[in-house]
Amino acid sequence: MNVAADPAPAARPLDISTFREGGSLNARLRQMHEGLLERVPAVDRIACALYDAGEDLLKTFIDSTRTGHSLEGHEFRLSQSRSLSRLATSGDVRILDDIPALVQHGEVHSDWLLEQGYQSSMTVPLFDNGALLGMTFFDARASHAFPPVAQRDLLLYANLINMSISSELAALRTVVASAQMAREFAHLRDFETGAHLERMARYARAIARAIAPRHALGDEFIEHVFLFAPLHDVGKIGIPDRILLKAGRLEPDERQVMQTHVELGLEIVERIIGDFGLRHLPDSSVLRNIVGGHHEKMNGTGYPKGLAGAAIPLEARIVSTADIFDALTTRRPYKQAWTTAEAVAEMRRMAVAGELDPECVEAVAAFAPRIEEIRARYPDED
Repeated sequence: MNVAADPAPAARPLDISTFREGGSLNARLRQMHEGLLERVPAVDRIACALYDAGEDLLKTFIDSTRTGHSLEGHEFRLSQSRSLSRLATSGDVRILDDIPALVQHGEVHSDWLLEQGYQSSMTVPLFDNGALLGMTFFDARASHAFPPVAQRDLLLYANLINMSISSELAALRTVVASAQMAREFAHLRDFETGAHLERMARYARAIARAIAPRHALGDEFIEHVFLFAPLHDVGKIGIPDRILLKAGRLEPDERQVMQTHVELGLEIVERIIGDFGLRHLPDSSVLRNIVGGHHEKMNGTGYPKGLAGAAIPLEARIVSTADIFDALTTRRPYKQAWTTAEAVAEMRRMAVAGELDPECVEAVAAFAPRIEEIRARYPDED
């Protein structure tokens, strides 16, 4: 099919500047969608899903839906879709001209497409340095809505989306990688292994997805919680080993020194963000809230600020719950690993005592099978 041979419709030149401007990726995608309608008015929805190779998951990420309701908080294994798996391998574009005739009920995404009344779609795989980054979906309520000339325009926009997401995620991962490198150079040895950080980040994402409907949390926010969760205790690189690695109970003065890791963590984060010129990132506040608030307690007895209840940022409450769950269910030199049921019972006690957010604890209990799957996939090395 030679899309270049088709004449372009009479319309203004493509304006792709809005997607380069500031603001969240979600907000920029919606602005871009408005401009795209002059070229391809049939596009009712643009959505991007990210790919997590560690778990073979496609996860909803950013979305612009003009009518009906968007699909949020959804993830599924790429290997379970033969057609999308082929796109990931070939890099081709998939066109569906008659969705009702081609899609069957029985899967969340398929059911949602049919419920929303979409008739045709165009799917473009996204790549970053040769690795699958995710997928962009263009959906329309008319059949055969994507002739070659429309495909040409949409490919340009898909490439722009690809570059923008790659650039933003690269910036966020630069912050994470820099902090982790600092930990390694400081020879931080407080049981926060790579497997622990992988697990608790995924626990945090599972908790955030579970409570998202009640708090109107977008998928972009959830992804930032996932990315930044491993940095919660980065300030420990400034704590002396004699305190950090002490086997027994800390003395009051030692505990005060240990608690300074929160302020140290915030200083490290600010330095990294500043050094890499990343202060423009719209969700850097999520990182600051996680680092600064993960030791606060619901009853106000935590530190460093003694915040209570809703005054504690939700992302900090999520990460605190994920971190404690992993600590309880991981074997340490001084204890055996607890079962998920035992850990949930203890965390419920902590919630009643005002130490943890009850909603986050119940999210762990409700998604126990998913939690068990993460534990099995990321075991500690012996």
